Amino acid sequence: MEGLFSCPQRNLGMSSALLGSGVALLLMGLVGGYGIDQTLSLPAVVIAHGFTVLGPTLLKLGYVLRLVAQHQMRKKGWEACCVAG
Repeated sequence: MEGLFSCPQRNLGMSSALLGSGVALLLMGLVGGYGIDQTLSLPAVVIAHGFTVLGPTLLKLGYVLRLVAQHQMRKKGWEACCVAG
């Protein structure tokens, strides 16, 4: 597991993906669960409400991963770990 999170550049890429997908899920959940819920079927509304939980979760994970990457980039020689990995 340490090898997966050892490169700050890879961590920044993963965090951007998590942040983007979190925002997308949250917006889809808000629109589907509260905006157009009258036109959707019950399973679709339940899924949309699930997105309102999953979206902020991915946002939080992406933000924490971005903080980890920025912390790793403050250390000297962080470029070497990305070349080696």
